[in-house]
Amino acid sequence: MSFYLSFKELWHNRGRFLLVALVVALITTLVLFVAALAEGLGDGNREYIEKLNGELIAYQDNVDLSISASRLGRSKLAEIRRVDGVVDVGQVNFTSTTLVFPDGREPLDVSLIGVEPGHPGEPPAYQGVNLNRSRGNEAVIDRNAAIRAGIQVGDTITVKSVQGTEDEFYDLTVSGISDGRQYFLAPSVFVPYLTWDKIRPKGTQESTGGELISNIIAIKLQDGADPAAMATKIQAEVSDVEVVDRVTAYEATPGYSAQQSTLNTQRYFTLFIGILVIGGFFQIQTLQKVAQIGMLKAIGAASSTVGLAALIQIVSVNAIGVVLGATGALLLSLAFPPGIPIVFTPDAVLAAVGSLLIIGPLGGLVSVYALLKVEPLTALGLAQ
Repeated sequence: MSFYLSFKELWHNRGRFLLVALVVALITTLVLFVAALAEGLGDGNREYIEKLNGELIAYQDNVDLSISASRLGRSKLAEIRRVDGVVDVGQVNFTSTTLVFPDGREPLDVSLIGVEPGHPGEPPAYQGVNLNRSRGNEAVIDRNAAIRAGIQVGDTITVKSVQGTEDEFYDLTVSGISDGRQYFLAPSVFVPYLTWDKIRPKGTQESTGGELISNIIAIKLQDGADPAAMATKIQAEVSDVEVVDRVTAYEATPGYSAQQSTLNTQRYFTLFIGILVIGGFFQIQTLQKVAQIGMLKAIGAASSTVGLAALIQIVSVNAIGVVLGATGALLLSLAFPPGIPIVFTPDAVLAAVGSLLIIGPLGGLVSVYALLKVEPLTALGLAQ
């Protein structure tokens, strides 16, 4: 009986209920896009470090885990390598530069990352081959750079770098393409560390005193080693370094935590608005049909039957709206250009959709409670 009453009213007032379902669909679309934006912006800051082929990262001490402020020389790398439990280490250097194209296409800002071929920090090439020479004029680019610039293995790319006050141009051959490895919201280009030191933007008076300086050192541990214990051990045996795991490292990226907190707050407020909208609509529905509910109860309908019918309506309308919104959001995302940081992941989509499916019944609980409290004689105006 509850199902019959519920769907009979849904069909009779289908225009009104469809309008509410569309409102839920818009809320769903907004929640999904906020979640996808949070994921996309997060990926843009953490992707390279999150996928780093090393369990630990060493920074210069007292720089608050700031990659740009950290300076570590080859001597520190040698000391870390000698610590028992460390399998391999690799220097990693970061800077920003620009790819220019001879056909007049818009230049592409990229993160230029210097790595040691064959050591931690170098990304795997899923197309082509890895870097193989410390001074080679070759590069491995990440998937984002390949898609946005239309680059393939074997192509030559031109890096524009400011040397002193002049623009210098360096040609590099793309030896391989990796997966997504963005750093600081920019596609990444990986080059051998000595090549990086040659082409990086620099002032005319810069000098490292003969020792190659890197921003961080990626550390590969023995299988089964405890990262936390090893971080403490390395800091105890090597002076003036701070060693952390990858999660701590990318969470310390400037603006990362604040950015994620802001977007998550927006998502929670959107869910709260959804509860108010759905709850308000069904509360109005309840007030409009108090007389009908009183008549049903007067002819013998149980309060549980009436309450279940209302709950079925709420769940059905909410589910239709969520499905419409999720489908629309995923289709709309296909039209976005690659440069927009929108990333739909299964976990984020399922979490958002699950939350939205729950808020409907939560928002309608007040109206269900009101239906259960309706007195037949009072509703029909016959109470003395």
